[in-house]
Amino acid sequence: MAGTVLDSYALLAYFRDEPGAETVEKLLVKAAQGNKPLHMTEVNYAEVRYMTIRKDGKAAWDKAAELLKSLPIEFRAADRAVAECAADFKVKHRLSLADAFAAALAKLKKAQLVTGDPEFRALEKEIKINWSK
Repeated sequence: MAGTVLDSYALLAYFRDEPGAETVEKLLVKAAQGNKPLHMTEVNYAEVRYMTIRKDGKAAWDKAAELLKSLPIEFRAADRAVAECAADFKVKHRLSLADAFAAALAKLKKAQLVTGDPEFRALEKEIKINWSK
């Protein structure tokens, strides 16, 4: 396995201590101990930011943003290959654009995608999914 990709659902569950938070916490601890960061697209980062601000308020985002600085997560820009793969997933499956970017990064890195979002069920034959619930 070439690593682990977090989608927005997984990171939001971790921040909010929702179902799946324990799975994400274990992966973060393992990543820190092995000096092998988890991965997330900047698109998914944006989704986490806006969803946190909208649902929990700016103060909650400020706290989450500060915590992010210490977490072993490497944020990846959406280059052309990731964008094309995300577009292909979006054409073939009913999923959000941000989810398509997470899936694309996982596919291109040959990594597992950590999520609890049922939208990804359609992709189980195309990418490895670690269900966080």
